[in-house]
Amino acid sequence: MKQVVQNYKSGELALLDVPVPGCKPDGVLVRSAYSLISTGTELMKVSEAGMSMVGKARSRPDQVAKVMQSVATNGVPATYRKVMGKLDSYTPLGYSLCGVVEQVGAGIDDVKVGDLVACAGNEHALHAELNWVPKNLYAPVPDGLAPQHAAFGTVGSIALQGVRQGEPQLGEVALVIGLGLIGQLVVQLLTASGVRVVGVDPDPARCELAERLGAVACGDPASAAVVGAVAELTGGHGVDQVYLAAGGGSNQPVELAAQLSRDRGRVVDIGKCRLDLPWNAYYEKELDVRFSRSYGPGRYDPAYELEGRDYPIGYVRWTERRNLACFLDLAARGRVDVEPLVSHVADFEDAVETYQRLKEGELKAVTVLFRYPGPAEHTAGAAAPAVAVPPVRRRGGTASAPARAAQAPVRLAFVGAGNYATSMLLPHLSQRDGVELSTVVTTTALSGANAQRKFGFAEATTDLDAVLGDKSIDAVFVVTRHSSHAELTRRALLAGKAVFVEKPLALTEDELAGVLAAVEESGNDRLQVGFNRRFAPLLQEARQRFGARTGPASLRYLVNAGQLQHGSWYLQQGTEGSRFAGEGGHFIDTASWLLQADPVSVYAVAASGNEDLHVVLGYPDGSTATISYVTTGAPTFPKETLDLVADGKVLRLDDFVRASVYGRKRWVSSRLPKARDKGQNAELAAFVKAVRTGGPMPVPLESLVATTAATLAVQAGLAAGAPVSLARTR
Repeated sequence: MKQVVQNYKSGELALLDVPVPGCKPDGVLVRSAYSLISTGTELMKVSEAGMSMVGKARSRPDQVAKVMQSVATNGVPATYRKVMGKLDSYTPLGYSLCGVVEQVGAGIDDVKVGDLVACAGNEHALHAELNWVPKNLYAPVPDGLAPQHAAFGTVGSIALQGVRQGEPQLGEVALVIGLGLIGQLVVQLLTASGVRVVGVDPDPARCELAERLGAVACGDPASAAVVGAVAELTGGHGVDQVYLAAGGGSNQPVELAAQLSRDRGRVVDIGKCRLDLPWNAYYEKELDVRFSRSYGPGRYDPAYELEGRDYPIGYVRWTERRNLACFLDLAARGRVDVEPLVSHVADFEDAVETYQRLKEGELKAVTVLFRYPGPAEHTAGAAAPAVAVPPVRRRGGTASAPARAAQAPVRLAFVGAGNYATSMLLPHLSQRDGVELSTVVTTTALSGANAQRKFGFAEATTDLDAVLGDKSIDAVFVVTRHSSHAELTRRALLAGKAVFVEKPLALTEDELAGVLAAVEESGNDRLQVGFNRRFAPLLQEARQRFGARTGPASLRYLVNAGQLQHGSWYLQQGTEGSRFAGEGGHFIDTASWLLQADPVSVYAVAASGNEDLHVVLGYPDGSTATISYVTTGAPTFPKETLDLVADGKVLRLDDFVRASVYGRKRWVSSRLPKARDKGQNAELAAFVKAVRTGGPMPVPLESLVATTAATLAVQAGLAAGAPVSLARTR
């Protein structure tokens, strides 16, 4: 199995192959469905591992003290070997997950194989495909609670224990300092307890999120609005409780707590922040400072955690396990909503990259979840969704092109003459020998007339039926808005025309099925979709330089799509589909062409509050392609960057300006001119040649269908929150 590990000496993170843990008595073996990255605790550990030895020592003075004690006891050489041996070892990460019971150990009778459980513990609920979890560190997931939400169980228990330490009562006012993951949960728990909450965080987005989740007011620590809100809510007396959920080296949180607390108020430390208590302020108000120890009573007690010795409920009402079960119940009943806290869901195979992005600040997140492969996600409800890739059936087999005179020009009709047609297609076609621009069809006369004048069409019209009925026209280009592509393509195929349709081919499965029904009915499979990037000369040369591969490949495709201008028709998602539905096929097709196969699975996650998507495609040979389609990047950054890794080689494409291949020898292309060649001209040449000669279309129809089905599966996967199998139907 695989597990995320870290070398604390070097800082290296790895997804390591490790043995499957045995199922010991008084515990269960759990196959992970989702595990949660604590962007506070875990990132602190990851960051510390990347420090120099001096930096590590400064960050952990407690450990330095232990080392010095060991030196005094065992001497320098022995201590050095001990310390270096410990530092230069892989250590686990993770402590909160949800999974399915795969095996039950002796002495366990409260769960059975196949049950969904939430698990806790930094030694038992690790970022690993399988974990053995002792009985007091798991709890059954209530019916109706999604696995990804149950993965919050541990951090929810931490927040719950902190709230319990504050002893909130109905009608009180609380201040929550730090609105990260724990702080957001504390806000909701307090609100559910009938407490009015004021939040403090320097991040406006986190403040806004906390207000949506129940806080009365939130603001920056230095904001007068926070002081004003506390004064208004408390009549000037100050808050009843303060919850310190912040981290870092600033002493501002404890100073602010004293400033805004009432006389004899309670201050609860949940996070790990600096605690230099200003003596006068805390003494004069006689503030009650309390610490919240992790998930609750039982934590750090081996007898409780490892041996399963529970504390009697009459003496200890809320233990680790009872807190865990309580939080799951609150989430299942909707008293706590964790969905808005999920910033990103990453495939477990991308764990190392995800940590790196978090560490470098590229990925801003309140919560990140790892999603694991395998059957775990199927046990809590319906089976994982699947999108059927429709079969391609042709009446009487593959169609041949209609007979045409060998020397006659290829006569083309355009349906649509918008910006893309007039800037990226028609300039190439109007200058190509052996091509005749016969007719342009538009919905408005003026646009047709403009295209006729500029590119030399013989005729401009708004009568599509006349064009489809014109037997002298060899091929029809469909370059209209997305919502009309499938229907226009279907009609043109039935009319016996070769068809070049700009992406997308279809926006729904029904539309795709309609196109294929037209192929089967007419026997006409002369279809090309405008997936031009595979025709780009630079990318073609790079693939040739890369050569054949023998093993699975990993492909990463970053699309810095940018923001659309206000009023763009691309924003009309109700009729024209999402942005990714409109152009995502470009990138899926490019990946499939490079990997020389069609995808068999799709997993997609969306960022909260914008159109950023991350799509993971699986291929038959084990290859994967990750497409990150982002709209929030810097406009000065290149739009498309691609890396293909396999067999000890790397292919790199930098926005169709430069390409390189790293292997036994390195090849780097010369930098292209500012005008990038993304393959439109070569694609059009291949299409015209196929029409002229009657040869096969540039891209097999089966590939066009597979790419379209994969693009459609992205939306299905987002809706289901699970991977989608691209099942081939027969």
